[in-house]
Amino acid sequence: MRQNDRVPASRADNTAYEFTAELWEWDAKASWFFVTVPVEISDEIDARTHGLTNGFGSVRVRVRIGSSEWATSLFPDSKQQAYVLPIKKAVRVAEGIAPGDEARVRIELVDFS
Repeated sequence: MRQNDRVPASRADNTAYEFTAELWEWDAKASWFFVTVPVEISDEIDARTHGLTNGFGSVRVRVRIGSSEWATSLFPDSKQQAYVLPIKKAVRVAEGIAPGDEARVRIELVDFS
């Protein structure tokens, strides 16, 4: 797993965040792919949603990478001290991204205005 807390991040509005992060594959039997939300943004999301998260500490979000948009959840990763965002195969294919590639990501918190 890679830390990307040095990646510049910008907030588009009160509940939306934009950042660039590297796609990585989880070391497990299943093929799960993620990007790590920068630590600064993860800390802000954690503070904003503290006590209001769903199962496993997940936070519901709307996501955009390129022209692909979908709803999913961020999940806390204790090793990285940051949230991770799963990137489904349809998005990886549509946007032409593979492990090691960087992607520009926009996330918007759902139900946390």
